[in-house]
Amino acid sequence: MMIIKNPHISAIFFSLFLYLPTTLHGLGSGSTLSISSETNTVCGIVSGEVNRRIECFKDGQLIFIQPNISYDAIAGGGNFFCGLRSGGRSLLCWDTTTNSSTFTPKRIYYSNSSSLTDISVGDNQVCGVINGTNEVQCWRGVMGSDQNPSGFDAFGSISSGSGFSCGILMNNSRVRCWGSNETLASEIQNQFVGFSMVNLTAGGQHVCGFNSSGFLVCVGRNLSGQLDFPFHLNESSGFTNLALGSDYSCAIRKLNGSVVCWGGNGSYSSNSIQGVDFEFLVGGLNFICGLVTRNSSIMCWGPGWLSNNASLGIELPLPKILPGPCVQSDNCQCGVYPESASLCYGSGNICNSCSAPPLVPSIEVPLPPPVLPPSTSRGLRRGLLVFAIVGSVGGLAGICAIVYCLYAGVCFGRKKIHNSVQPTITRGGSSNAHTSSNSPPSRSLTLRRQGSLAFRRQRSGTSGAKHADRAEEFAFQVLANATDNFSLDNKIGAGSFGVVYRGKLVDGREVAIKRGETGPKTKKHQEKECAFESELAFLSRVHHKHLVRLVGYCEERDERLLVYEFMKNGALYDHLHGKKNVEKRNSVINAWKIRIKIALDAARGIEYLHNYAVPSIIHRDIKSSNILLDADWIARVSDFGLSLLGPESNQDFRPTKAAGTVGYIDPEYYGLNVLTAKSDVYGLGVVLLELLTGKKAIFKNDSSNNDGDPISLVDFAVPAILAGELVKVLDQRVGLPDVNESDAVELVAYTALHCVNLEGKDRPTMTDIVSNLERALTQCDDSHGTMSSAGILSIASD
Repeated sequence: MMIIKNPHISAIFFSLFLYLPTTLHGLGSGSTLSISSETNTVCGIVSGEVNRRIECFKDGQLIFIQPNISYDAIAGGGNFFCGLRSGGRSLLCWDTTTNSSTFTPKRIYYSNSSSLTDISVGDNQVCGVINGTNEVQCWRGVMGSDQNPSGFDAFGSISSGSGFSCGILMNNSRVRCWGSNETLASEIQNQFVGFSMVNLTAGGQHVCGFNSSGFLVCVGRNLSGQLDFPFHLNESSGFTNLALGSDYSCAIRKLNGSVVCWGGNGSYSSNSIQGVDFEFLVGGLNFICGLVTRNSSIMCWGPGWLSNNASLGIELPLPKILPGPCVQSDNCQCGVYPESASLCYGSGNICNSCSAPPLVPSIEVPLPPPVLPPSTSRGLRRGLLVFAIVGSVGGLAGICAIVYCLYAGVCFGRKKIHNSVQPTITRGGSSNAHTSSNSPPSRSLTLRRQGSLAFRRQRSGTSGAKHADRAEEFAFQVLANATDNFSLDNKIGAGSFGVVYRGKLVDGREVAIKRGETGPKTKKHQEKECAFESELAFLSRVHHKHLVRLVGYCEERDERLLVYEFMKNGALYDHLHGKKNVEKRNSVINAWKIRIKIALDAARGIEYLHNYAVPSIIHRDIKSSNILLDADWIARVSDFGLSLLGPESNQDFRPTKAAGTVGYIDPEYYGLNVLTAKSDVYGLGVVLLELLTGKKAIFKNDSSNNDGDPISLVDFAVPAILAGELVKVLDQRVGLPDVNESDAVELVAYTALHCVNLEGKDRPTMTDIVSNLERALTQCDDSHGTMSSAGILSIASD
């Protein structure tokens, strides 16, 4: 090939026959194929099936990825990979380090209004371009911490390497880079100064792409010759595809689909794949894979690929992989890919990649190259080449992503837990068990509400005294008369320290009266006395729409009574599991919208306790029997007998025992005596599973004819949800959700998964949960609902 030393002359000379390439796949750019280099995991989007699902190859075995739904694109990092769900609303990531037959998903992005149009994954970061604004949002690995570009710039495309990402600005085609490795990002960005770029692909510490004049530009660090393009290629050669790794660069020749690589000290030789033509390549850190043209199989090679296997360049046993995304249009600008209909299973087409027309000579002279260090400048000058492109497949258009997913924990393993009536339990422990989590709100759930914690606490006011002005003091005889001397006919339940009765005061007010146990000053009685003091103190100073309101109290001799506003529709537990309601299919709560509304109401009440009360309050006994429903079916959290003040307080009502209810108690708190606000989150997660399944927190599986061992609801529901089989565990009394409700129910299910993680640090905050449930309820608003004659919100079941 003729080499022209002056870049200005070469630009004009080669522009006579220049075509711009359109398909590039770097270390972790979005594609239908991904590589997780550290675990030798290769994944692809399977073609020819109704669901464009993901299947992976690792350690000699195939791994089917859940949930089994359709994806547009995937991209791999060092030890994880991410997938965009068809439609662009959500992004899921999977950790590939586990030695199991499947990988656990974690959803790091979800939005019903702002889909993603492009993704890239580096060794430990994930980035996506938001549809409409073209702003970039990034997350740190599968954990969700932000590492975003500064400002609100719009990007046309992005690509990620090791510790950095780069993108092309839409307004001027210049390159901007960012990331945790700020030095490298700045270095690469500065080396692109003066170039208007059409596309980019990133490797470990370098980036290559084509500028607006069609030249191949490679910048970054050149430790292994990854910037030194081989000039021995025939002059008629050109590239249709680039793929970069940690220390190498590879490309596909346009004329015959063969591969050429440079860098890596020669360790990425393509000798083992001679005679094989490829549709596209994807680069990993230390090996490379490509889609073979003749049969849509995957072939991998390189020093990091199964180094204990002497055979390189062998085809993987994966099924046929899509050569590009399936789009819902047959109006492809450059034609439809052959056999597109069968590859997309009749749902959409794969468009051929387009090549730009030849540039007209001397219309535009490129900017002079920047002044670079000698080693970098040498590699850059040698890398400025021109190649013609016929078309390339594998480019991604409108990428969008998936279910919320996330890691989920299991409750109590396979212990036998005999509990059908939800007893409150306590366990001896250290007196310094009460600890707090100072970690920021979780970013794993991306539907978040923003706000200043200081501002919220100013609004909440100060803590009230035990006998607050709003808590009325009653004589014992008045309350005895109101309940017909505490007759069994008026008994409506039990609380943390006594029995609850329905009563009617002389002024006509209906109330619920909790009467504490009386008797000798035994240890048990002293605990009940403490619960009374605790609940009176808390309820006297907190006031919220979704917390049961304290009307008053009574203290006479050994009698301890609390008076609450009456909740006409009783406890959520009774509607889900009570004998009168268990078989009813026309119950008010047998509609997905009202169940999500109840969950949201309860979550808002708990959020108030955690974020708005000063000091904050940890409830410690969140369960369906402590969520009450008023006459308008508004849910309110009740029973503060076990509650503790948060860490900001100089005092608390903390007993020396872990406390809670079997099936709901946080396993981390019960096992390690570690109490934080995330313990309430675990309990609410179990309640969410109850609302979804209609099952008790601990129940005997129907398949065992009630003769088998009890099973926890977490153990029952979590595996089904993770396997994408949520429909199998949904409450049959409600029926299958309709089209609009299905996404809402799915969102509630994945929120519950996060809540019941074994470790509190992996659970979301109440702010996260409220945001997700608000989103779910909004999605239900599009369903066909009616207002009942009683004025409550209900939904017609389909």
